[in-house]
Amino acid sequence: MRSPVAARPSPVDDRLGRSELKTLTLAALGGALEFYDFVVFVFLALPLSELFFPKGTSPWLAQLQVYGIFAAGYLARPLGGIVMAHYGDLLGRKRMFTLSVFLMALPTLLIGLLPVYAQIGALAPVMLLVLRVLQGVAVGGEVPGAWVFVAEHVPPSRVGFACASLTSGLTVGILIGSLLTAAIHQRIGHDALLAWGWRLPFLLGGVFGFVAVWLRRWLRETPVFEAMQAQRALADELPLKRVLRAHGGAVARSMVVTWTLTAAIVVVILMTPTLVQVVFHLPPSVAFLGNSVASAALALGCLVFGALSDRFGPARTLAAGAAALLLATYALYLDLHHGAAHFLPLYALAGFAVGVVGVVPTVMVTAFPPSVRFSGLSFSYNVAYAVFGGLTPPLIGATLKAFGPLAPAHYVALAALAAIAVAAGLRTGRRMPPSPGA
Repeated sequence: MRSPVAARPSPVDDRLGRSELKTLTLAALGGALEFYDFVVFVFLALPLSELFFPKGTSPWLAQLQVYGIFAAGYLARPLGGIVMAHYGDLLGRKRMFTLSVFLMALPTLLIGLLPVYAQIGALAPVMLLVLRVLQGVAVGGEVPGAWVFVAEHVPPSRVGFACASLTSGLTVGILIGSLLTAAIHQRIGHDALLAWGWRLPFLLGGVFGFVAVWLRRWLRETPVFEAMQAQRALADELPLKRVLRAHGGAVARSMVVTWTLTAAIVVVILMTPTLVQVVFHLPPSVAFLGNSVASAALALGCLVFGALSDRFGPARTLAAGAAALLLATYALYLDLHHGAAHFLPLYALAGFAVGVVGVVPTVMVTAFPPSVRFSGLSFSYNVAYAVFGGLTPPLIGATLKAFGPLAPAHYVALAALAAIAVAAGLRTGRRMPPSPGA
């Protein structure tokens, strides 16, 4: 049984065994299915804006209202994250890891069954909002819990790749949503999409979620938590109280890098397919094809940046990756602004650069000791994601008029510079610390 604070591992300990690879695979697959449930909403923002608000509503206003409902899912994340993290630090990681995916599957299925505005009036957007909030509660416990779970199952020198592989799995969920949405747009007309086609991704997502619940039956509790139980080293007070009292610096750093993660994912991956249609007038088929390519590149980029983090240290990798993200995002939006002649390759490049988000969980996991790791990471990540993830879609929509079509790139650049500042303040090294929480 691996101690929560282990000595420097031997070369044999550095290898990922069959059990650890199985854990990473099942965790990543389950995370992909759950994250698909959470993000497919944004890919259907345009039809939802027509269906859940009265006819005659200005398109930009209806779209802004849908983005507001999308943002509500982010605002609900701290509630789920804090509660699940509290019990995850006291009762075990696996229990909360399984509960979160169940709480995601149910509201996703129900969204696919909702009546629209033409059927029940103003109650339709209210019900959509409530179910979106429930999704936010679930994902608030899922993402930080997943990072902690995989990090505590692998040797300390492989924490970067482990967290990145889970993040890569989450991005595969985005890819599934993008591919499915693109297929629906290509195979059925707009009228059929509004009549019934929009429901398919949510109904399938509910099924995907229950498959993820079943998959997690095969996971075991983390060795780090089992060791804390055996040594009676669990938190003897509210874990979050200890985090806020003793780990303020770690919370601040984690919140800043979460902003970078949020800006990269929400703007470059989730919002760009809609923006290229509305702002740059590309057809939906091209927009979603580009997003599929970018999402695939993102999944690969997470693995590459995670491996680099184990090799060169998270600080150096974060700084280099954030600089690449800044440059690639500007290249994409400048090309869009001048006619989109190179949209697909530049979107793929930007997606790969977004893979720097694979380093972010390593920075956060290694910032907190095991006894309060779940609570510290979850609080920092979810509060920051609630603020930045919730504000980003309406903020981008509002600043497009003020700053022009490059506004999304300006926003991502600011977040990337913030990550570079955090990286400069971290101690760099070629290997991970001896323990992810030491």
